[in-house]
Amino acid sequence: MRLALTLWRFTPLLLLAAFWEAISQFGLVSEFALPPFSDVVVSFTRLTEEGLWAHTAQSLYRGATGFVSAVIVGVLAGVLMAWYRPVHILINPLLRCLYPMPKSALIPLTIMWIGLGDQSKITLIFIGCLLPVVLSAFNAARGVDQVLIWSARSMGAREREVLWQVVVPAAMPEILSGIRIALALAFILLVSGELIIANNGIGYLIDLLGEGGDYAGMFAGVATISAIGFFADRAYVALTRRLLVWRD
Repeated sequence: MRLALTLWRFTPLLLLAAFWEAISQFGLVSEFALPPFSDVVVSFTRLTEEGLWAHTAQSLYRGATGFVSAVIVGVLAGVLMAWYRPVHILINPLLRCLYPMPKSALIPLTIMWIGLGDQSKITLIFIGCLLPVVLSAFNAARGVDQVLIWSARSMGAREREVLWQVVVPAAMPEILSGIRIALALAFILLVSGELIIANNGIGYLIDLLGEGGDYAGMFAGVATISAIGFFADRAYVALTRRLLVWRD
């Protein structure tokens, strides 16, 4: 029963693969624009023997480092902004300047300031993921029911205890939603950065295969990072349910 339910959930993807193969085989689209799905599978198998996983591991290192750093700093900054006015006065102008800016516009700046190494990609991901985490943490902490805060204070809780034992747990659902948005942005910025400023990684591999005319391999690289992003999101949703099990 469980296996059948799992297969049913993936039915749209199976139908998409079948439709993809059909329109390619019947010549409805050029194979340069959309190679047959079977060719993409063959190319994926070939790439696994030619260093695909090494490129993927390098990308995941960059993405995870930037994302985790943004989550830690963003949650702390957002909560402290909501709780301490001087922190809000200090950080809020920076957020107002960075929020409307397209994060991909930071790529040439990170190259100029930091160079072509991993640090430039990590910094790009960090900045891009930081903003949604900070804003979600700030709005969540500021929107905590005042009755909970008053109750904690009336029972003798100190300000630090109110903040970390009442405000943060109550704000956690919205904070986790902001982190999920940041997770998706991490993959977008990772591939964008590697397409332009990298000599390894999955984004670099996609660009290299495309420029070399290996379009099936290029699609295999795109499918690989898409699959990793999908399973990362599913894993995060499962983790969120465990962390918020107390809501039930």
